Amino acid sequence: MKTILAIGSGSFIGGVFRYLLYTTIQGKAQTSFPLGTLIVNLIGCLFIGLIIGLGERTNINQEWRFFLATGLCGGFTTFSAFSLETVGLLKTGNINYALVYISASVLLGILATFLGFTIIKMF
Repeated sequence: MKTILAIGSGSFIGGVFRYLLYTTIQGKAQTSFPLGTLIVNLIGCLFIGLIIGLGERTNINQEWRFFLATGLCGGFTTFSAFSLETVGLLKTGNINYALVYISASVLLGILATFLGFTIIKMF
């Protein structure tokens, strides 16, 4: 139960931070390019790398790791989890799996989003 609460509270905070940072950046950027989302994703990737890297060097409590990595980063952006998993595949020499994962995530994700819009338009 502590783990679920750690993840849930981290997700809440991460989601709020994502919204605030995105709207601030996008409001000031004055462009249709999704700069806010790009910056949020990059910050999330940096942050999850720092958390996991620190966890490998020190003994971070497991609840704190769940709160920070799964909760806060996950609520902030799931792109950070995608990036971490890809780096993990590359670090273990699974280059082909990494390339398949990257391609499938991006291409199938876009296709699934398009399919969702199409299904809704049909009804």
